[in-house]
Amino acid sequence: MTTMKTLVCEQPTKLVYQRRPVPFPAAQEVVIKIITVGICGTDIHAWSGHQPFFSYPRVLGHEICGEIVSVGNNTTDWQVGQRVAVMPYISCHRCGACQSGKTNCCENISVMGVHQDGGFCEYLSVPIGNLLAVDDVAPEAAALIEPFAISAHAVRRAGIAADDQLLVVGAGPIGLGVAAIAKADGAQVVVADTSAERRRHVEQVLQLPTLDPQDERFDAALHGQFDGKLAAKVIDATGNPQAMNHAVDLIRHGGSIVFVGLFKGDLQFSDPEFHKKETTLMGSRNATSEDFAKVGRLMAAGKITAQMMLSHHFDFDSLAEHYEAQVINNRQLIKGVIHFQ
Repeated sequence: MTTMKTLVCEQPTKLVYQRRPVPFPAAQEVVIKIITVGICGTDIHAWSGHQPFFSYPRVLGHEICGEIVSVGNNTTDWQVGQRVAVMPYISCHRCGACQSGKTNCCENISVMGVHQDGGFCEYLSVPIGNLLAVDDVAPEAAALIEPFAISAHAVRRAGIAADDQLLVVGAGPIGLGVAAIAKADGAQVVVADTSAERRRHVEQVLQLPTLDPQDERFDAALHGQFDGKLAAKVIDATGNPQAMNHAVDLIRHGGSIVFVGLFKGDLQFSDPEFHKKETTLMGSRNATSEDFAKVGRLMAAGKITAQMMLSHHFDFDSLAEHYEAQVINNRQLIKGVIHFQ
């Protein structure tokens, strides 16, 4: 086969199939045949034109599982037939961030499916340093290692330890991953979300308590969950400006906030409230190999599973015609995985 089917986001709200050449692996690269790809909030916001750091046209998709079909020169540790997940962050390894170990926020980072073409295609060439062996992980679960790693990085940024009292705001895929991983680390976790369906999912699947931020009794209920106090730590995974601007009100004095969701715009909150609490405020971006490794360990131990966030399955060959109705406008969607034939 010399060409492959590729789904291209040509401009906001326009997805089209194209035939493109099958890639050939350069030195220190492999070509994988895509098996599954997760659909991320990034892919949804890119379709609508609201994703920061984005340009068009672009092949979306960065939550990738595939099988190696060819290897480039000087590639001895990887073999044809191996199943792999992809760590989609291409870092320069030269800037100050990289040299300090923060490859996740490299000054020159290129993320597959965002800054360069990603996995909404039948074949993809990937540097060997961005591969994770997943022969023992089901393909639909392997496609979710990347979002779980995003969550793991946010948990690590927050310095979550056993018995920490954590409020997770937002029960989308990243918030669910944060809650599951923090629970596995021994924290006392409460999840807040405005959606009754998502709160039920948290209660039934993650077996964690939930709160509705729109309930007039929310503040009292939050104090009730944490022994009469506010949360010691808040991880906000909403990407919602109203929720993020309100985060300072949710922590106790001396508390900390991690924003893992983001939006196009400015944050705005009360400086006196921020200062009197001696608030620690951090952003969390992408993930590192350490975070991917932690997710692998937790999956192997059964402490996190695909079912914690996976709600829908899609077929690559018909995705374009259903994307707006079944992905963009689907209020029941938590996390979808695309399956390739």
